[in-house]
Amino acid sequence: MAVVFDVVLDALLDSLKLLPFLFLTYLFMEFLEHKAGDKTRAAMAKAGRVGPLFGAGLGLLPQCGFSAAAAGLYAGRVVTVGTLLAVFLATSDEMLPVFIGEGVSPRVILTVLGCKFVLALAVGFAADLIIRRRPDEQGMIDLCQQEHCHCENGILRSALHHTLHIFLFVLLINLALAGTFAAVGEARVAAMMNGLPVLGECAAALIGLVPNCAASVAVATLYVKGVIPAGAMLAGLLTGAGAGLLVLFRSDRRHWRSNLLIVATLFAVGVLFGTLFDLTGLADLLHI
Repeated sequence: MAVVFDVVLDALLDSLKLLPFLFLTYLFMEFLEHKAGDKTRAAMAKAGRVGPLFGAGLGLLPQCGFSAAAAGLYAGRVVTVGTLLAVFLATSDEMLPVFIGEGVSPRVILTVLGCKFVLALAVGFAADLIIRRRPDEQGMIDLCQQEHCHCENGILRSALHHTLHIFLFVLLINLALAGTFAAVGEARVAAMMNGLPVLGECAAALIGLVPNCAASVAVATLYVKGVIPAGAMLAGLLTGAGAGLLVLFRSDRRHWRSNLLIVATLFAVGVLFGTLFDLTGLADLLHI
């Protein structure tokens, strides 16, 4: 019984440390979303051939709007598949608040964001070169509200909603990790995950494909705790498009084969780049 109490207490204390950082981060993000959200989405729709550049840049902003909006814009054939892939690959979702709350160094955070941006840019332009179908201006489709982002409730209330939502996910993950560490041993779990080349990246990439912010929270937390290596972390964050995949399949049901190809591309890019990152020693750049 004492062990269970210690596990719950440790998980709760670890999670509570994140609260002020999460709230301040989301407050700033909500301010940006309310001030410039519509303009940036409109700019993405009008970007044309340089759409992947806009998509990669906007995808780095950790909030639900852009991946969901990009999926809707693609379903309406307003943006290209390259722009969509660039947004999905660059999307950081909840990684940044978790990293900031855990005290990850700015160098590591900027390196992760830089890798995601460059790769999203390259894949996005390559996809547009291969698939030359251009936007047909059928109109913008923005489904962010349908994904319950609560953006209409004001900056403060929306920031509180996101903070508490992510706090619960972090608490559940910390409880699971603390329980696992207590039962198996932290060193043994970390050694097992770090000793699975390719398979570890595949597992993380599959977690990232879950169309929910819990995926990026899980991947970021596992990396900070030392359970998964840098390559697996990147694999999971590259495939983590948040609610975007859910919106894509919901709003573009007729082209489900193309949607599955997009998912397969995300998975392949995440696993390949994550594996290369670990095998080539570049993972040392992300040493915490």
